[in-house]
Amino acid sequence: MTDDNGTDARTTPIARVHLGTDGPLVGVQGLGCMGMSEFYGGTDEAAARAALDAALDAGVTLFDTADMYGRGANERFLAPFLARHRDEVTIATKFAIDRSADAGSDVEVRHVRNDPAYIRQAVDDSLQRLGVDVIDLYYMHRRDPAVPLADSVGAMAELVQAGKVRHLGLSEVTGAELREAHAVHPIAALQSEWSLFSRDVEHTAVPAAAELGVAFVPYSPLGRGFLTGAFTDAAKELAEGDFRHQQPRFTGDNARANAELLAPVREIAEAHGATPGQVALAWVQQQADVHGLPVVPIPGTRKASRARENAAATRVRLTADELALLEPIAAKVVGARYADMAGTSADRE
Repeated sequence: MTDDNGTDARTTPIARVHLGTDGPLVGVQGLGCMGMSEFYGGTDEAAARAALDAALDAGVTLFDTADMYGRGANERFLAPFLARHRDEVTIATKFAIDRSADAGSDVEVRHVRNDPAYIRQAVDDSLQRLGVDVIDLYYMHRRDPAVPLADSVGAMAELVQAGKVRHLGLSEVTGAELREAHAVHPIAALQSEWSLFSRDVEHTAVPAAAELGVAFVPYSPLGRGFLTGAFTDAAKELAEGDFRHQQPRFTGDNARANAELLAPVREIAEAHGATPGQVALAWVQQQADVHGLPVVPIPGTRKASRARENAAATRVRLTADELALLEPIAAKVVGARYADMAGTSADRE
């Protein structure tokens, strides 16, 4: 395809932007790697590796993972790719969600851990699995309000001083929590869900990030695939084991109501010769202009063709009229973004 300026979007590398005031220079779109190891059903490993290469060829340089994805499997999966392209790639990973089984049981119980001892062990484990000497961007995946934020971020700052981590990030924190953390050590990026369907971060988190010079890294910018029109009811159309079966927005009456909200997305996509997913990504990307901060969404995919399609969305520019047409969507969405919103920033606003 060609972009709105007539450029061949399949071969031209995407633009770059800094994460935070002093953060790394990365492609203006990243790649979320979670689904390559877990959560969306079985994965063709060869196809997933081809997706990594296609994304890098398109100019994507921020690759996002976490220690809890596949219980470390996703970090190990990325290690060979990082070994080949270490100087070209900004690797981001996360700690905080402990998936260890309770003592004497094989049943997984997830715990949020922000205590300094856990952080120190988690970073060493991630470094080993990734096969790198330093992590470019290290996020606290979820916030445990029982642990003082100054203690957690202080421990993360020690990792920077020790040369194990270059930059710090937070995920799913409120604007007040971001300010508190940033006062302890500069935060390069805030990662939270942000899309045409999910805009609660605009209440306090986005304004705080803009004020502090922190980049925003939206996860699930495609609404976990729903905004692409790839499925309309998770219960009926997705494979067994796909975690989207548990998401209230994507099943039953909620799914049917939310699918109807995609009509203007499809209309705009047709006008641009684009896909609905590209329009959804373009909307997220243009929030950088709306709110005055760097925005680097990290759509996930396991297919090379989709990685190229997603990257091409960075060149789709929506008009003011089109943005206005999309504006009402989020307020009409039925169902929460998680079955249990505990642990999200919205739960603590």
